[in-house]
Amino acid sequence: MKKFQDKIICGNCIEILQKVRRPFADLIFADPPFNIGYKYDKYNDKQKHEHYVEWTREWMDACYGVLKKDGSFYVAIGDDHVANVKIIADKLGLVMRNWIIWHYTFGQQTKNKFARAHTHILYFVKDEKNFTFNDNVVRTPSDRQLIYNDKRANPIGKMPDDVWNQHPRVCGTFKERQGWHPCQMPESLLAKIIRVSTDGGNWVLDPFSGSGTTAMVAVKLKPKRKYTGIELSNDYAKESRKRIKNCKDLPIEGEGPREWTEQLDRELKWLYHENNVPTGKLNSDDYKLTIFATKFNSIIGNEENQFTTKEILRRLIQLRKSSRLGALRGKKGKTKRSKPS
Repeated sequence: MKKFQDKIICGNCIEILQKVRRPFADLIFADPPFNIGYKYDKYNDKQKHEHYVEWTREWMDACYGVLKKDGSFYVAIGDDHVANVKIIADKLGLVMRNWIIWHYTFGQQTKNKFARAHTHILYFVKDEKNFTFNDNVVRTPSDRQLIYNDKRANPIGKMPDDVWNQHPRVCGTFKERQGWHPCQMPESLLAKIIRVSTDGGNWVLDPFSGSGTTAMVAVKLKPKRKYTGIELSNDYAKESRKRIKNCKDLPIEGEGPREWTEQLDRELKWLYHENNVPTGKLNSDDYKLTIFATKFNSIIGNEENQFTTKEILRRLIQLRKSSRLGALRGKKGKTKRSKPS
């Protein structure tokens, strides 16, 4: 299997995977053509229904054969064929854990029906009792913790639901978009899936590698994951290899630090005065700082690409040192200043 490790392989995924003699993939993420007429350079994305369904059965069966016993299998698919994917998975013996709806803005506009603004992501495992699911990497603070201070709240937070609306579709004008490929998954969405369903050093397979996003995210994550991408187009495979080679030490797109705009500074200062806790106490109390950061990200609608506690505290201190933060209220209406942090 060494010849597959950390490689983008050009070829037909069915033919390649059927020759593999033993399972190697801890996670498979498949984003096949949806059969809706996208213009790929080596694939006709407008097949007869019967042909497309049989082809789907063949590639899913080939993937099943290389998936480890404790492996996870995610399939991103559109409305027209999602039911076929579920039926095929049932026949293969895969166990569905979630039917995820990826809801995004910038949906595909239509003239005579509601605009399509979602993709289905079906999440399967091979063994319903033996699989990797790192819940700690996706949990978020609950309202019981943040608002009600309820002692019954789980101290490690709640699990997010199965409708994901924090990942915008990668449109043509986005910095993240690779102009040489017609469609592309957001890095932040792939990072969520890989983090939750693999550990460092595990092996990730993408049978429809396309722009190489899955493999690139596997490399960017720390600890790094091994990857294999299979791509029918030699040009797409070539460009993907370049992209992966140049991604070393880069953050996941959508997760890196954001620029502090005037609007963000206003919201941060407002919350600071509303909270009425000086930077010195925030710096010495991780719990209070975490609550503060969660409130701030919630106010600005930043659920996924969150400012970290360190980024927020650093910005508060910068504003304070530049005399732009303002003094907090004292108990009797007097002002009090933050102690140096």
